[in-house]
Amino acid sequence: MIPILLFLSFALCASAQASEKKKERLPKDSIYQGMSVKVDIAMPILELARSKGKIQDYELAFNVRLANRFYPTIEVGYALADVTADGGHYTGQGGFARVGMDLSALKKRGGDNCLMVGLRLAGAYQGFQITDVPVYGDYWPMGKVNYYNQHKFDCWGEVVAGCQVQIWKGFQMGWYVRMKLLMTRTDKQGDALPAYLPGFGYRRDFNWGFNYYLAYKF
Repeated sequence: MIPILLFLSFALCASAQASEKKKERLPKDSIYQGMSVKVDIAMPILELARSKGKIQDYELAFNVRLANRFYPTIEVGYALADVTADGGHYTGQGGFARVGMDLSALKKRGGDNCLMVGLRLAGAYQGFQITDVPVYGDYWPMGKVNYYNQHKFDCWGEVVAGCQVQIWKGFQMGWYVRMKLLMTRTDKQGDALPAYLPGFGYRRDFNWGFNYYLAYKF
């Protein structure tokens, strides 16, 4: 499904860029060119398929087009997970937010269709618990331990690349590919760490992400 969506995006972007050559470009002194509100449809579908609903991830994004090239962006969302981790049972839920800037990657700037590259600073706060985690001695299990009512804030950085095209009047579609670097890798107090981070994915130093948006421009 993802390759088909990517192909459609590139095809629409190429078609839209060709049609825009016939249109008058926006005035050079025009700074603000509108705001887009985006709903991610990729992550809910992907997680339903690969985790059978044990992980749910929902996201909205907002960006503003400035000076035909700059796209300040805010992304917010909510996620929950109910999975097996560290030999125990992990459940957690919480919200996340990302802020950053995208830059048009096309030499010819202007219009509502573009390829973009950008950076994000992101954070997530969640409550979670881990139960039935086995504790091992030198040679055999010593029993199990539970972590209840845990809370954790994590932050990470992202490098993103994507596409945004107008498909009909104010309606748009687009995608992002994300490379994520976790900054909060350990806990100084030695407490339990969440296995899944809202907006980031499973806890590891590096992670990849993909979003496919439907959007409307105001």
